Amino acid sequence: MPENQKESTIFTPPSPRHVAIIMDGNGRWAQNRGKLRIFGHQEGVKSVRRAVSFAVGHRLDALTLYAFSSENWNRPIQEISALMELFIRTLDSEVKVLCKNNVRLRIIGDTSRFGIRLQERIRRSEAETCDNEGLALNIAANYGGRWDIIQGVRQLANQVQNGILHPDQINEDVFCQVVCMNELTPVDLVIRTGGEHRISNFLLWQIAYSELFFTDVLWPDFDETVFEGALNAFAKRERRFGKTNPE
Repeated sequence: MPENQKESTIFTPPSPRHVAIIMDGNGRWAQNRGKLRIFGHQEGVKSVRRAVSFAVGHRLDALTLYAFSSENWNRPIQEISALMELFIRTLDSEVKVLCKNNVRLRIIGDTSRFGIRLQERIRRSEAETCDNEGLALNIAANYGGRWDIIQGVRQLANQVQNGILHPDQINEDVFCQVVCMNELTPVDLVIRTGGEHRISNFLLWQIAYSELFFTDVLWPDFDETVFEGALNAFAKRERRFGKTNPE
């Protein structure tokens, strides 16, 4: 290689195209300040705004946020009711901002359990942003990785029952088409805030080869610096996808 070409070659560290975040620590953040847990969830909305803005600025293809798991229904009814109202208010207030930034919103999960008002807000918000071609923002609400896999299995079982699909045709590629976010780029990086080191039934199929990044920072304190740190850590990882190092 010519010397001048060597000098002009600049190494660019790998960047994730799809980042998923388990937003943990809202309740503890509030309790540490002697406040009700819902106060932490309200502050957490600000962190969502920062994360979305960061993702847009860094030209990520997709950002997936774990907002409410299928297990979260076991929380006190007062907290759940407050969370549902917060969800509605946030959808109402943020859609215009998402459209301004060319962000496409989608809620993944079993939304049928939500109240009629929230279901309507979800449909309206998704419709208003569906033509946006920038960041794909996915909010996992009443979502569970096991639920996702089971609903996919049911779809394939129905296809087999109706003669559309033969069991021998079912492979990983076919199954990938019936789980959530099948049309998006794979999840490259999973970030979990709050100090816990577990996946908590999040995107079990989709994150099979994702890199994991855990931080003690509670979600309301998650900012651009922490996000940047996660991307820097990702850039140092060697992703082999089951293969050996060629060296």
